[in-house]
Amino acid sequence: MRKKLFILFIFFSVALSAQNIQYNVEMSGVASDGDYAPFWHVSNRQGVGSIDTRSGYIRAALSGTSKMGKAWSADYGVDFLVAHNHTSTIILQQAYADISWKMFTLSLGQKERWDNLVNHRLSTGSLVESGNARPIPQIRLEVPEYWDIFGTNGWFTLRGHLAYGWFTDQEWQKDFAAAGTQRTSAVRYHSKKIDFKFGNNKKFPLTFEFGLNMVAQFGGYIYNTFGKKGYTVKNPTRFIDYFKVLVPTKGDDSYAGIDQGNVSGNHLGSWNGALTWDDKKWKLRTYYDHTFDDHSQMFWEYGLWTEQLIGIELTLKECKWVKGVAIEYFNLKNQSGPIYHDSDQMIPDQISCDDNNYNNKLYNGWFNYGMIIGTPLVTSPIYNSSHRIRSENNRVEAFHLGIEGQPFRSIGYRVLLTKSNNWGSYDLPFLQIKENLSGLFELSYTPTKLKGWSATASFAFDNGDLYSNNSGAMLTVRKSGIINF
Repeated sequence: MRKKLFILFIFFSVALSAQNIQYNVEMSGVASDGDYAPFWHVSNRQGVGSIDTRSGYIRAALSGTSKMGKAWSADYGVDFLVAHNHTSTIILQQAYADISWKMFTLSLGQKERWDNLVNHRLSTGSLVESGNARPIPQIRLEVPEYWDIFGTNGWFTLRGHLAYGWFTDQEWQKDFAAAGTQRTSAVRYHSKKIDFKFGNNKKFPLTFEFGLNMVAQFGGYIYNTFGKKGYTVKNPTRFIDYFKVLVPTKGDDSYAGIDQGNVSGNHLGSWNGALTWDDKKWKLRTYYDHTFDDHSQMFWEYGLWTEQLIGIELTLKECKWVKGVAIEYFNLKNQSGPIYHDSDQMIPDQISCDDNNYNNKLYNGWFNYGMIIGTPLVTSPIYNSSHRIRSENNRVEAFHLGIEGQPFRSIGYRVLLTKSNNWGSYDLPFLQIKENLSGLFELSYTPTKLKGWSATASFAFDNGDLYSNNSGAMLTVRKSGIINF
């Protein structure tokens, strides 16, 4: 509660200087048949989606920008939901203040963010932070836009961030986790990223981007550690521990034994890149995202990378009926191989396979309020009938298609189709491969005569063995505008 009050204090302190504040009010509801709400009514919605077949919310948000001279500015926002059949009834979704000086931004609080590698409306999402889970409160120093630091007139630029924060889902974990199973509280969050861009699309349409993204969980309490009921481990959060996750380092004797033998905390990350041709009438973008767990397959220790998302996106700038198309292939079924072995006297060779991506023996895994923070193609713990906080299906291969258009001034559409094959996990494999087909058909309406009003209606479905057969409709109505002071 104190952390949430601090976030709100930051927001209202910055907002005092505002002259105009934008408001947004919306109401949304889902009605479905089947065991769950359809996959694309749940996934990549910043954690606002619910797996319940009947759910809804009322949402209200305020945001604005204040200019303070030529070099300084501040952006701020606060966003609340009152929800039915969600992980919480009252949800503080966003409360943030971004203070910017020239190209640098200090972001304080909890804010929805989308990874800039992919188009989040058409893609399945990037592999480390896709926008599938609720935002995490943090202190974040970033260069959000590409910055020409070497005086190359825009031909060589970079952007990036460094962030520390904290997970706030301990009460949800306590309610959800089965008796005697592992859960955590007071866990810290860390993220760092750098992207390089070669090329200046103002002078030549071809550009190449390449980057590294790394995240970690550290500190806090682990209850029923390793499934031992009543056994609690506390990992420290001293100043040195923040450095140990910045530069991944082994833990000292204050850490659990597993972190003394490896590195402190749960680390994962991705290498990503994109090649883009941006012409006047169209843009073609190919992108690649490779995920790794700890140091395993961060480089080519076990052969060529296979844990990957490969995509191609075409944007037609002058075509109303089809404005964008994305095609993706995702593969996480190998995970470096099925065998893991730490070196010992009997067998001195270290083998860091069986990555068990997104899961972790000590920290459960890369989840927030039961939703995976990475790609939603890996099944989130919130679906687990066992009420264990882990992904029971992280060996996945999938093919995906996304299309959107704006055929009329007030009417737009979006279509998503995803076909996946699912093997479970190495330690708990499915007896048979589970196939799944999920789809979304969405229409948006923005009436020209009703300023600020819009509505979105969609039909979604699942068909297969993974989520069973589900179908349902979602309706969202919004009103936005400006409050003048």
